Amino acid sequence: MMDVRRISDFWRRCDVTVRDSPLAVLLVVAALLPMSRGVGTDVGGLPDRPYDALAVLVIALECLPLAVRRKWPAASLVLVALGFSLDQLLAYHTMAGTALPFALISAGAHLERHRRATAIFLSVAYVPLMVALDRLGGNESPADIVLLFLILVLAWFVGGWLRSTRAAEVERRRHIAAATRAAERTRIARELHDVVTHHVTAMVVQAESARYLTAAPERLDATLSAVTDTGRRAITDLRHLLDLLNPDHDTESGDRTPSAGDLHTLVEQTRRAGQPVEFSEEGNRSESAGSAEFVAYRVVQEALTNALKYAHGSSTGVRVRYREKEITVEVSTDGSGSRTRSPGGSGRGLAGLRERVEALGGTFGADRQPDGGFVVRASIPAGSSS
Repeated sequence: MMDVRRISDFWRRCDVTVRDSPLAVLLVVAALLPMSRGVGTDVGGLPDRPYDALAVLVIALECLPLAVRRKWPAASLVLVALGFSLDQLLAYHTMAGTALPFALISAGAHLERHRRATAIFLSVAYVPLMVALDRLGGNESPADIVLLFLILVLAWFVGGWLRSTRAAEVERRRHIAAATRAAERTRIARELHDVVTHHVTAMVVQAESARYLTAAPERLDATLSAVTDTGRRAITDLRHLLDLLNPDHDTESGDRTPSAGDLHTLVEQTRRAGQPVEFSEEGNRSESAGSAEFVAYRVVQEALTNALKYAHGSSTGVRVRYREKEITVEVSTDGSGSRTRSPGGSGRGLAGLRERVEALGGTFGADRQPDGGFVVRASIPAGSSS
């Protein structure tokens, strides 16, 4: 099995001329076999002529140019057509005549320049060939002449159809690649937004608090330590994201994606930034939750980040419920803090959360509360894999 695969890989790496040569050689051999003499294409109805040295040259002219039918399609087609014309005019009627449809299909599929001029030239050249055959005593009817021409035209259009199909496939793959790159850029942008915004917001809030703690050295030291720890976590998370961008990165070498199990650490970090957070969990986490846990973590992270930014000091509640087929998350602030205002900014965070949740078939909502607070709710189907 390995040898077959190795041979296949080697064959694909060969030049296109090498890969196209077997058909040309096969047609030459088939045309020279004794049992195939006189059973080839007969356009003019002239009496068969015995094979001689010239017949070998005609057969070679008809067939061997097929070796370059993809590399130089126009030259291949012209040479094969010339060989076919000599075959009919000299009345060899060899099997090599079947090379002409192959050449037409290949030219229709691979010829990029002067396609119309080539088609017109060959169509015009068909007329003097038919006239010459008639002068030599040919007995083809006009209907047969037109039918043969239509068959040759059909071969050309088959090649054109293959060309357009190939072009459509290339375009489809290009669109898929572009969409994949765009989706990956969007994913990375979301990750950077989630990680950087949360950590930097916590550091800003902690640094602002430190300005008022100069009279309390022990509290100031704790706040500055929290800033340092948050910065280190930000660097670690950023390094993780940069590792994912590295094409040589081994995805199985210890990658760690945040999940609902990391919520305790996230809540504790937010508390150290000065935000009172009440955290509760209900139910048991499912081992098959898949992407649901990651999205649940991001929902809580973004909601706590907004609480720090827009409702610093407000009592914040985080409730996570694990059910058999879904994870529900609710994060709310009561609007009682010293810096409570409506969430502003670019809105990218909440919009990104909505897209994440809805991509898994869940529901997402973010609403202002009557007391001036804000609540974020998400219901995420469990069991989806990333």
